[in-house]
Amino acid sequence: MSERKIETKQPQRTMFGTVRRERFAQVEHAENVKAALKRIASYLGHEGLMVTAMAAIVIFGTLCGVYAPSLQSRAIDIIAGTKTGNLVPTLVFMLAVYLLYSGSQLLQRLVSAKLSQRIVRRLRRELFEKIADLPIGYMDQHSHGDVMSRMTNDIENVSSTISQSLPSLFSGALTLIGTVAIMLWYCWQLALLSLATVFLTLAATKILSKRVRKYSRTRQMLLGRLNGTTEEMIAGYHTVVAYNHQAATTEEFCNTADELTRAGIKTDISGGIMGPIMNCISNIGFVIIAAFGGYFSISGLISVGVISAFIVYAKQFSRPINEIAQIYGQLQTAIAGAERVFSVLDEKSEDKTGEELVPQEGAEISFRNVNFSYVPDQPVIRNFSLTVPSGKKVALVGATGSGKTTIVNLLMRFYDIQGGEIYINGQNLSEVSRDSLRRNTAIVLQDTILFSDTVFNNLKYGNESANDEQLRRAAELSCCRDMIERMPQGWNTVLSGSGSGISRGQAQLLAIARAFVADPKILILDEATSNVDTRTEKAIQSAMQSIMRDRTSIVIAHRLSTIRDSDLIVVMDRGEIVESGSHDALLKKRGKYYELYMTQYAGFAT
Repeated sequence: MSERKIETKQPQRTMFGTVRRERFAQVEHAENVKAALKRIASYLGHEGLMVTAMAAIVIFGTLCGVYAPSLQSRAIDIIAGTKTGNLVPTLVFMLAVYLLYSGSQLLQRLVSAKLSQRIVRRLRRELFEKIADLPIGYMDQHSHGDVMSRMTNDIENVSSTISQSLPSLFSGALTLIGTVAIMLWYCWQLALLSLATVFLTLAATKILSKRVRKYSRTRQMLLGRLNGTTEEMIAGYHTVVAYNHQAATTEEFCNTADELTRAGIKTDISGGIMGPIMNCISNIGFVIIAAFGGYFSISGLISVGVISAFIVYAKQFSRPINEIAQIYGQLQTAIAGAERVFSVLDEKSEDKTGEELVPQEGAEISFRNVNFSYVPDQPVIRNFSLTVPSGKKVALVGATGSGKTTIVNLLMRFYDIQGGEIYINGQNLSEVSRDSLRRNTAIVLQDTILFSDTVFNNLKYGNESANDEQLRRAAELSCCRDMIERMPQGWNTVLSGSGSGISRGQAQLLAIARAFVADPKILILDEATSNVDTRTEKAIQSAMQSIMRDRTSIVIAHRLSTIRDSDLIVVMDRGEIVESGSHDALLKKRGKYYELYMTQYAGFAT
């Protein structure tokens, strides 16, 4: 409803409205990693029992994974005759350990998935509750797509990190420690030689990750441009066709698609060669173990079984390093996403405190020297004083940007005034709770919002206690009862997509009926008949006379024919009242109102 427009950087979105996230998308970095991790840990703390169970499963599984190769070594040495013992019990025991290891891996996934969903449920609930309590100013200043992205993509990143990355990180760290310890215990000389490949792994990961980020950054930029072109083409298809821009738009799309293809090939090649290079480094490690292990075996330092165990341990050692390198970016993105969610949770909620609006028959509204600005040093309302008598209809008119809608914002306490006072029946509005104020007020906006529900429930949204007779009377007064009863399921017809399937004029009629159902003391109409035809508008105007008779009404209109019968017409310019009076009196003055009126009906230029 705000009259100011704040430009915000929209996230790159696809034609379906979802943010694309590629495997090697540019990594976001949190500003305060320590604080974000601390808050994530607090959510884990609420699930202490499940976190403890997952930690126990990870530790048990890691121990099984580290211990199993030593059993394999023993079995080989028994077969080779270098050790004594029973082969069958050793093999059975080794099989049991591997089965326990596999079972723990499965159980770990199940527990971590359940843990992540419980935490995400808590996060989503808290975030939705916070969004529902945020002041209107926050929504006006932030991209709606960005807020939705925090609810969906950012929380989903946190979920995937908890269910996949954190268990892998914990398990990988324990595996590294256990593997190195056993390798050093078996043969510290061979352990140090085989660990030399770690430096090659780290160097290769660093170089390749840098290249992947570079090319993926370009790919993401081009992907966003391609999606933007597609979305504009579909949304503005009539305009594209009307101006014969199909060929130019197609050429632009193809050029961008070609650039995206080249960037995608470079990204996929850089990412695809990481696996083969890691395998090559692992194979180098196996060669080192085979060569030096054979030498140590001939020297009698170790047995053949130990060489076999070292090969398994070398593979076991390189796997966590690769996993940690791969999930590093995921962790950074998830922490940054969590920080974005926490930033919304830390926003100040709309103040709901205050006293109840004292019940009276009417509602006299008084603005006294009100001042307001959205941006410091750029006043929108200047020393505004106006009294709206109880039960009267007052119209606010003026050019776009004159402050009409801002006055309604201040009256509804969507924003708080920065100077002066507003009174209702002598009660200072700043001391009245927002809930109490809005229970006594109904508003119909130019941009109609209907919900994905039945027509019946959409009308009842204004007053949950309204009965069927009240709903039908409101629909009749707003000239939409016949329209409703002609719908496929009548009052039970389900509307979707903010009223998709019906015309904008029909949606506006339903919004007006919803305001009538609310039975308010104060009725605000902000261009409420802008989307209906002239004949319907006249019928609504006639119905409004009866519905407004005992209500204080404020009407904002650019179509001056709709407010000729107003008790008072207030002309605004740059946040100030420049004229006020009845329609006929203002025309006789030949001032600002006369200019506006003649522009619409006589074709005069202003």
